[in-house]
Amino acid sequence: MYLGLDLGTSSLKAMLIDDGQTVIASADAALSVARPHHGWSEQNPADWIDACRIAVGRLAERHPGELAAVRGIGLSGHMHGATILDKEGAVLRPCILWNDTRSHVEAAQLDDDPRFRAITGNIVFPGFTAPKLVWVKKNEPEIFGKVGKVLLPKDYLRYWLTGEYISEMSDSAGTSWLDTAKRDWSDELLAATDLSRSQMPALVEGSEVGGTLKSALAAEWGMTGPVVVAGGAGDNAASACGMGTVADGAAFVSLGTSGVLFAANDRYRPKPESAVHAFCHALPGTWHQMGVILSATDTLNWYAKITDKSPAELSTEVGDTLQAPGDVTFLPYLSGERTPHNDAAIRGAFIGLAHESDRPAMTRAVMEGVAFALRDNLEALRSAGTELSRITAIGGGSRSRYWLKAVATALDLPIDIPADGDFGAAFGAARLGMLAATGGDPLAVCTPPKTAETVEPETAHKAAFEEAYQRYRALYPAIRAVTKA
Repeated sequence: MYLGLDLGTSSLKAMLIDDGQTVIASADAALSVARPHHGWSEQNPADWIDACRIAVGRLAERHPGELAAVRGIGLSGHMHGATILDKEGAVLRPCILWNDTRSHVEAAQLDDDPRFRAITGNIVFPGFTAPKLVWVKKNEPEIFGKVGKVLLPKDYLRYWLTGEYISEMSDSAGTSWLDTAKRDWSDELLAATDLSRSQMPALVEGSEVGGTLKSALAAEWGMTGPVVVAGGAGDNAASACGMGTVADGAAFVSLGTSGVLFAANDRYRPKPESAVHAFCHALPGTWHQMGVILSATDTLNWYAKITDKSPAELSTEVGDTLQAPGDVTFLPYLSGERTPHNDAAIRGAFIGLAHESDRPAMTRAVMEGVAFALRDNLEALRSAGTELSRITAIGGGSRSRYWLKAVATALDLPIDIPADGDFGAAFGAARLGMLAATGGDPLAVCTPPKTAETVEPETAHKAAFEEAYQRYRALYPAIRAVTKA
């Protein structure tokens, strides 16, 4: 048996699979986010430990025999978070999360240093880890002076599980400290932020062993044999392993809290000026590119609160039959945007409202706005040398047939819907746990699921979606000009 642990922003999920990769059971535990100031987003790492104990404890209660047979654990987690420990391993402050934009000034300053783009292959985004540590140095110098280790969120979970300070390539590529081509920390970039290699975890590949479960935790959960913990992956790379998106040109679109257009690569293809992320993949000798939008299903959740309806009710109200875009355009920049704008200050907007703009029209505009933001990502990937012929859909938003039709038509790409099953980050993490425990062939383990159905672009609406997309593109600079920085 193999256990995947996915540390998400809103919950931790534990998934148990067998040797045949059949999902035996899963359990989760909720997490909350603190927003003490505008643009801030934090979590207490102790809550991750509590959530892990709850989720795995539920599996132990319901499936004690299967959990006893676990031989490998894989880890996945939300990326970029700055988890700061002292030399004794104590947490010094709440973790600054991926969607925290307080360090936008520091990010711009680091990005002005040409070494960062040249070595990491990426823009220094405000959400990345390095600018957060620069912010801490400026604003919390007493904490910065005590830094013993800087860990990414899933790697703090690993530290609790194993006692080891270890990370892996895919997650570390999102720190702005990794030499992405060499798959190693850059001493030069660490020094530029007044840190050193000694304050970073050791690095392994995602499918390699990255520690052994502590005997006390193994006993608590009834695990009877030695249990290795895999290097694991950042959440998007873990999802790619779960979806079998590991071969060159394979791609998926994720409609989760954030939105991602992810493409696997057999070589390193950086183009930082496009705001495309060029990261190491979780498997040795592979990389990936992705465009990222900061608000995907979060936009519909936000609109649902305003309308006092659930997202499911809003989705049901618009039906399944795709309509041509109307006069209302929505910009989904509720917490800034990454690809292609790298703009922490931009905010969302409805444009073109009129008396006849009813709730369904505005719901469709929200879905179309996310679809057009993903089209921006597709154009950025193309500029970085990646052409896609089809994509697979994952994430909660993919349950809306209308939304998938809008995305397929906006991107002019067919979207495959996997057969029933959970192939997300927890499943990918479990696969990595299997690889670490067995030494298996990554390509033989990380296979794609069967396709249940394909959503094709609707040619009847292609011209209308293209016209609406061009209108969408023109609105960013207009809104940016009046956005308060």
